[in-house]
Amino acid sequence: MHRHLLTLVGGLLVTACAGEAQAPRSQGPTDVVATLSGSPITLAEVDERALKQSADSFGNAKLGQALYMARRAALDEIIGNRLIDQEARTRGVDRPSLIEQEIATKAPAPTDGEVKAWYDANTSRVQGATLDQVRSAIRSLLIQQRMQAARDRFVEELKTRTAVTIRLDPPRESVSTAGRPSRGPANAPIVMIEFSDFQCPFCLRAHPTVEQVLKTYGDRIHFVYRHYPLPNHPNARPAAEASACANEQGQFWPYYDRLFADASKLGEGDLKQHAARIGLDTARFDACLDSHKYRQDVETDISDGNAAGVAGTPAFFINGRALEGAQPLEAFKRIIDEELALKGR
Repeated sequence: MHRHLLTLVGGLLVTACAGEAQAPRSQGPTDVVATLSGSPITLAEVDERALKQSADSFGNAKLGQALYMARRAALDEIIGNRLIDQEARTRGVDRPSLIEQEIATKAPAPTDGEVKAWYDANTSRVQGATLDQVRSAIRSLLIQQRMQAARDRFVEELKTRTAVTIRLDPPRESVSTAGRPSRGPANAPIVMIEFSDFQCPFCLRAHPTVEQVLKTYGDRIHFVYRHYPLPNHPNARPAAEASACANEQGQFWPYYDRLFADASKLGEGDLKQHAARIGLDTARFDACLDSHKYRQDVETDISDGNAAGVAGTPAFFINGRALEGAQPLEAFKRIIDEELALKGR
């Protein structure tokens, strides 16, 4: 994405119509938003922790989405802590001993080579500082990340042995499919809409993950592609219009794959060559592209994306639940699995 955001996603809620939002009942402080082995966790308990978080942690997220993200992060922390305490009692050890055994020992200290590799890959973030100046800070960051990852793995393992139910309502956006190119059955339990930009490097990075998601869930997902060409990507809008021209001939997905295969070839001549290489009627395609036949469709996608809160690409809406950026497969799975569980699928 073109703005960094720590995206915390998840949560189970009432069933919504595919591709449309359903207004959930407003949850109050005494409402139970999760249970762990039958023990309740109320919204008031979550908010006691969630509302202490800095608003800066949630980037440009809408207020409702940021509040949900803070609450979900707090709820996950509460659940994790209770699971760890419960496991410590079961084993007859104290909490620090359990953390040392199951978390600390599984988060090895970073090597000097790993510290340097992080520095080399993140030069823009250190703002000109030398490696020696930030070596200690990088090492601390990597240790923190590894400890958190080890804790997350341990908590997920504990969840498989404990009854955990989450009822925290996430916000949902009402996003139309608008008749745009799609894959998968229209009545699938999961509708995933992507707003994307063919020139965006983060969209390119997300592309194989999207393919993996579709392969993993098969006919349980209806995937819809919508355009959101960014103004700082001059070739993105022509590429979007060109893909619509390919769609006119029933070849959107082969053309889509070709555009994402090489984002450096998005000039007018490239767009027309791509059409020829996938066997389109080139005269018809060229006339379509030259006349900007689908300019308004692209504008509509941008307008709908803006209304849904899209501010960068790629942006996904999974049954109306926002997921921003080139996220790993696990981020998609978390939302999709929760939605499938909600629908009993």
